[in-house]
Amino acid sequence: MSSRLPPLTALRAFDAAARHMSFAQAAAELNVTPAALSFQIKSLEEHLGAPLFRRLNRAVELTEAGAALAQGAAEGFQTLATAWRAAQRTQDTQTLTVTAGPAFTAKWLAPRLYEFAQAHPEIELRFAASLSRMDLTRDNVDVAIRFSSAQTPDLYALPLAEEWVMPVMTPAMAAQYPTIESLQDAPIIFDDSINFLTPPIGWSQWFEAMGVPFSPTLGPRFSQADHAIDAAMAGVGVVLGRRALVIKDLAEGRLVAPFPTALKTSARFSFLCLKGMENRPQIKVFREWILAEIEKTAHVTLGLTILDPATP
Repeated sequence: MSSRLPPLTALRAFDAAARHMSFAQAAAELNVTPAALSFQIKSLEEHLGAPLFRRLNRAVELTEAGAALAQGAAEGFQTLATAWRAAQRTQDTQTLTVTAGPAFTAKWLAPRLYEFAQAHPEIELRFAASLSRMDLTRDNVDVAIRFSSAQTPDLYALPLAEEWVMPVMTPAMAAQYPTIESLQDAPIIFDDSINFLTPPIGWSQWFEAMGVPFSPTLGPRFSQADHAIDAAMAGVGVVLGRRALVIKDLAEGRLVAPFPTALKTSARFSFLCLKGMENRPQIKVFREWILAEIEKTAHVTLGLTILDPATP
């Protein structure tokens, strides 16, 4: 039996028929006649020396040999499609597809994008606000920005600024609750999006770090950090704000942090892309822009005491 691969056209016809379990539907997908598709599959069976389908009255089903070939054929064509898209992307220097979480998109990216668009009108930005695990090759995404402590050795990963949390509130609320002791009576907002952090970071840990035992349990709870921050900006209460998500509002005075002690988080935002793609023109300029934007607000944290909750 020859180990030489059969013609790709015949394998493509088989893959379509195996997925649809219908020669007619496979032919329609490939834009050929059912007779032409049947001829390709018959030639493939002759090449193998065994039938791949059982022809029934109004249907077909895979033989043992067909079942053995079907999964590998599907995976092979998916790999080819992925590789082709990757090759096409290397020729595109004008489109940049970015995915980031909804909170980072709303609180960090969106307020700054006008400046990037003005500076780089040649780049067409496309955004997907999602926390889903992404396959950058399969999903045709150039850059992912993710908040995590996990290592990503299979990707180019650039950790961004260290993250911390600390109480932030409106200036009016800060005047109402000027001391840590009075803060115990303030309306508390809970950002449940950081509940996955280890060691845990929350109100109890922050008050303990300040030497004031207090474990608030009542108050509105939000699963999305940007919603919790928006509530604080509306005067609903005080929230433990993450650096990246509140730094612009702190710099511009919409929020204040009257108690300059923060807790360092075990996770941070990272800039991710496929290895070898980090210096593609649009990815490189976007990365450099993000780093420059972070530097613009670095002064906001001057004088801030950042404690590590893992340290006794």
